Parts: sequence; C-alpha cells; structure tokens
Amino acid sequence: MTIGPAPILGVLVGVLHTALFVFIRGESGGRRLPIVLLAAVLGAFLGDAIGERLGIELLSLGDFHLLSASLAAWAGIIVVAIAGVLAPGGSPYARR
Repeated sequence: MTIGPAPILGVLVGVLHTALFVFIRGESGGRRLPIVLLAAVLGAFLGDAIGERLGIELLSLGDFHLLSASLAAWAGIIVVAIAGVLAPGGSPYARR
C-alpha cells in the first residue's frame, strides 16, 4: 500500500499558509488558530482535487497541484478570518 503525496503535502501546505497568516497579522492567532489551520488544510486538499480535475499544471510537485492548493488554503483562511470578524460579541471565537 502506497500513500500519495496529497495527505502529507496538504497538511504541510496548510500549516505553512497558517503560519504565514499569523506572521502577517502579527498576532498569536488566539482561539481561532485551530479553526484557521483546519480550514487551510481542508482548503489545500480541496485545491489539489480541483487542480487535478481542471488540469491546472502551472506549479505542481509530482501529482500535487501546489498553486491551486495554496489558493484554496488562502480562501479557507480568509473565510474563517471574515467569519471571526463578523461573529457576534458573545461568541468565544470573537474574543482574543
């Protein structure tokens, strides 16, 4: 049984972009950090699948479509960040 590159590279891409997001924001991430990480990892998996389906071969590592995975990871991070800003004040994820 062989494991393809998608599970390992999906997690690595998600962690890399989450760390970059926290570095850009200049914060520790707060309580939303696990949710941001989960959104980035799932976005990377989704982006790889979309890149494979559409045949996007601009930047890839073997069978892993890095460009589409990175774009989808950032899309997931942005969705979580916007949801955190728009969350009501009583939400535990709105507080830092």
